[in-house]
Amino acid sequence: MMNDNRTILVADDDRAIRTVLSQALGRSGYQVRATSSASTLWRWVEDGEGDLVITDVVMPDENGLDLVPRIKRVRPELRVVVMSAQSTFMTALKAAQRGAFEYLPKPFDLKELMAVVERALAAPQPPLAEEEGDEAGERLPLVGRSPAMQEIYRTVARLTTTDLTVMITGESGTGKELVARALHDYGRRRGGPFVAINMAAIPRELIESELFGHERGAFTGALNRGIGRFEQAAGGTLFLDEIGDMPPEAQTRLLRVLQEGEFTTVGGRNPIKANVRIVAATHRDLRQSIRQGVFREDLFYRLNVVPIRLPPLRERLEDIPLLARHFLDRARASGLPQKQLSAEAVDRLKQHSWPGNARELENLMRRLAALYPQETIDAEAVSAELSEAEPPAEAGGARGPETLEQAVERHLKGFVAAHRDGMPVRDLYDRVLAEVERPLLRLVLGATRGNQIKAAAMLGLNRNTLRKKIRELDLPVVRGLG
Repeated sequence: MMNDNRTILVADDDRAIRTVLSQALGRSGYQVRATSSASTLWRWVEDGEGDLVITDVVMPDENGLDLVPRIKRVRPELRVVVMSAQSTFMTALKAAQRGAFEYLPKPFDLKELMAVVERALAAPQPPLAEEEGDEAGERLPLVGRSPAMQEIYRTVARLTTTDLTVMITGESGTGKELVARALHDYGRRRGGPFVAINMAAIPRELIESELFGHERGAFTGALNRGIGRFEQAAGGTLFLDEIGDMPPEAQTRLLRVLQEGEFTTVGGRNPIKANVRIVAATHRDLRQSIRQGVFREDLFYRLNVVPIRLPPLRERLEDIPLLARHFLDRARASGLPQKQLSAEAVDRLKQHSWPGNARELENLMRRLAALYPQETIDAEAVSAELSEAEPPAEAGGARGPETLEQAVERHLKGFVAAHRDGMPVRDLYDRVLAEVERPLLRLVLGATRGNQIKAAAMLGLNRNTLRKKIRELDLPVVRGLG
């Protein structure tokens, strides 16, 4: 399809990028005007030229982000796509807050950029967000430049202009509460309170009272009226951490609140309006919990309006140098000595499996900053700290296929090391069980040639329990032998 009537204004001080964009847009039928100057771009905009702007952030004469609100004031209908090699959360956030249609980190995928251009020209213009000052500075609540983190930055930046309910999933230590706080601190409800409650840390019989409050005399020991977290968070954000551990009766009440927008206290009769934004988080697979009958499917869909999955650290190893530097800087800010990592030490960090994710890395950096005597931390120091969590190697240093015994030992060592770094025991137990149980059942079923009666006897399980586990873990079944 030709686009002869559409003109794209491109501003970037990199000649190669201007050439690539001009050629790609030209092949798609767009007219292109390209410049290395923010002032030239601004003149074109003031003259009424262009149907779309694609601009870099860092240019010789002006910051491209500063242009965005000016463009939106003089030509509200003109959509702006911001590109930047400064691929941080704050860049994505500022682009969204200042009215950019989209933010793309460099290096960008050309097909993705062309799709953004088409979407920007076809979609109605979103309302202009209130421009933010720089009072937050360059404080980074989220760190990383991997593609996975860039997508999270863009998602969080878009969500700061809404009150949509968000479900954050990810292993323990991946930063779920950091994302929840970023949604609050940079969102429309930042003037209100941020209230967090961890479902796994509260006795089942007290969760409803903790969430919704209670009236005097509602239960034994209720000597006064209690204010629940929903009331405490009024006008702000309520963070429901480990939502997968919420008991069924509390799930029913929470669903009613999400459906009706109001709640009653335990023992109360008068409804109270729920003026909060809900952000939930869990390390569990809630879809599996639904299949097991321990989590309500209707509640899941009410909470999972916008899902955000945080990748484990082992899936974004390219972020380790940046994260390690960030954590060493934080350690120095808290009074610990200034340290840096050798290149070999960084390589050693990338070889670790990180069962405790970013939390484990932060605690490691703090220990090294406090205990290592030299300013430059070497690979030997890192290895000494990580040795307990390393998988065993075969003789001669080569690692062969991992046996079941080695797998169990590796996960248990990771359990001990990560527990030392603060990971909740329950989370670690669930992870070790999930990663060891599947290969164990496969081996036993293989040894019994699929005979489930013999396998159940070997495992000390009821046969029905074994069948349930086979279904849950989606293990292959040899017909006629069980």
